[in-house]
Amino acid sequence: MKTTKFAIIRKLLLGAFFLLLTFASRASSDKNGEESIVQEDFEAKELIFHHIKDSYGFHVAGDFSISLPIILLTDNGPVVFMSSEFHHDSDGKLVVEKKGLKFVNVHEKIYQLESGVSSIEFDNEHHPTNAKRPWDFSITKNVFSMLLSVLVLLLIFITASRSYKKSGNNMPSGIGRFVEPIIVFVRDEIAIPNIGKHHYKKYMPFLLTLFFFIWLNNIFGLIPFFPFSANLSGNIAFTMALAVITFVITLFSSKKNYWSHMLWMPGLPVPMKIFLAPIEIVGMFVKPIALMIRLFANITAGHVVVLSLISLIFVLQTVWVSPVSVLFAVFISVIEVLVVAIQAYIFTLLSALYFGQALEEEH
Repeated sequence: MKTTKFAIIRKLLLGAFFLLLTFASRASSDKNGEESIVQEDFEAKELIFHHIKDSYGFHVAGDFSISLPIILLTDNGPVVFMSSEFHHDSDGKLVVEKKGLKFVNVHEKIYQLESGVSSIEFDNEHHPTNAKRPWDFSITKNVFSMLLSVLVLLLIFITASRSYKKSGNNMPSGIGRFVEPIIVFVRDEIAIPNIGKHHYKKYMPFLLTLFFFIWLNNIFGLIPFFPFSANLSGNIAFTMALAVITFVITLFSSKKNYWSHMLWMPGLPVPMKIFLAPIEIVGMFVKPIALMIRLFANITAGHVVVLSLISLIFVLQTVWVSPVSVLFAVFISVIEVLVVAIQAYIFTLLSALYFGQALEEEH
């Protein structure tokens, strides 16, 4: 059994190695097939940020991509068209005209050109001078990935709940056997210790949703050759939305004792109470900010490190560095598999901790 596993791992490493050799060979040969080194600089930064940022479609391979609907709200009403009409243009050179309005895509941001203008112009700081941003409600790849994860979660939990009904003895089968230990773990190791036995039940739906939602989206971002892979947890808006929800629930769950300890801490001299009150108030807002940045930074860092290691082959313009790049990239990828679950656990754990602090009784 061990021999088979090692054989599979060896084949995967060899496959990745030869794939990178092919890419590096193509990068170092000119259009006529001559083996000459490309003199153009390889923009590693542009490649990395193109991979981790949001966009209006999924780029699969070569010229093949999956387009998504662009939904804009303009002064002339809603405008809807597919992102494929931009034909991979992201420099604002291609103009798409709809309902008498002209739109351009500049680094995955849609701008509406002013009337009578045929091309976009920029100032010295690369800000558009003859265009404006319409209200953008487009289905980007991050939004699509999020909706897909919701459907997958519904499928998993509906199937798991049905497995309990079919068994008749509260013994799950199939996917239910996989989900049940995780649910018990979140209940016994996260919810009850931090919230308490008397209050944890009403928070379990949110904590379970939070844990599985973050974990599944993190996994989607790691699956290689998955056409709908997106760096959702590496989007600061996504992590901010989750942190705000946790913050709002904490505020609405808070009791009198929570605010008395924050605004006028009992058992201390008055000067110390006045000194600590602003610190506690600032800390109340720092907690969700820390949640937001921790998840965003950890997930983004993993993608950046892997892409940086692969980019070394093209930056140094030699295939001999590819064995080192592949080995370290595989090593970091294995660590990322652990990180995606750990970050979901930490976010859920801290959320439960904040709920428990808001519900703490006077003692």
